Amino acid sequence: KHYLMYEHERVPIADADVADNQKKQSQNPHIELQFSDANAKFYCRIYYADEFHRMREEILESAEEDFIRSLSHCVNWQARGGKSGAVFYATEDDRFILKQMPRLEVQSFLDFAPHYFTYITGAVQQKRPTALAKILGVYRIGYKNSQNNTEKKLDLLVMENLFYGRKMAQVFDLKGSLRNRNVKTDSGKESCEVVLLDENLLKLIYDNPLYIRSHCKSVLRAAIHSDAYFLSSHLIIDYSLLVGRDDTTDQLVVGIIDYIRTFTWDKRLEMVVKSTGILGGQGKMPTVVSPELYRARFCEAMDKYFLMVPDHWTGLGVNC
Repeated sequence: KHYLMYEHERVPIADADVADNQKKQSQNPHIELQFSDANAKFYCRIYYADEFHRMREEILESAEEDFIRSLSHCVNWQARGGKSGAVFYATEDDRFILKQMPRLEVQSFLDFAPHYFTYITGAVQQKRPTALAKILGVYRIGYKNSQNNTEKKLDLLVMENLFYGRKMAQVFDLKGSLRNRNVKTDSGKESCEVVLLDENLLKLIYDNPLYIRSHCKSVLRAAIHSDAYFLSSHLIIDYSLLVGRDDTTDQLVVGIIDYIRTFTWDKRLEMVVKSTGILGGQGKMPTVVSPELYRARFCEAMDKYFLMVPDHWTGLGVNC
């Protein structure tokens, strides 16, 4: 009989295999639930169940039961202005948005998730500003109908609805790029029915600049720079700043969204091809750039888009 040595104790190999399997199961951060009725079998895999639960306790004002109750009633939701073709759902109470994730995006997030939990909980506990729209859960759900053998699987990301309880007059999706960043609209109809892009914003602020108070400008700048540095350090690109103007309060509501896409080898190749003009494009700035360049461009643009309204302290001490 063969043995393995653990701290001067002899353990049979068969028992060691069982112990290893139990250890792997205890280290698995995901939970899978299965149930069935007379017609179908259902399952739900909860990715990073404990980590998401602890994070929701930190950032949500409502109880966990309220979160579950919201998710239990969802409807199809049409995301305006999106180009990804992803399927969206919204909870009936409008508190949360659910987005279908492709398999590669799921894997990207699973690799990124431990860093995300650390960053968000640290920001909340240390009261550091962050503009990241909160991802509150990632799930794989599925069913198989035993009557006709049909089956379906969905990977879903649950995020906060930044505009919950608000009436938006205008909504912008901003990346800091001017390449293909314009939406054609009928004159006078640039409302929340159409998500506008960077070029639309620049045309708007030429006559009507977006002024924010000096304190708000400082907090927003600190949040964007900190978030963008965090994302670029984990090779994340293609994120946006979603901006809505509340028609009731005239406040700006902002949040960084779509921060799952990583700078993979195919994106590197696309950047090289487009920037050199090998296959056309006249060597213009490519739509896909490195995480560091994307971060720099994004921060610089957001700093220019939102202007600080002067107050009686502005310029004090300049001539001292």
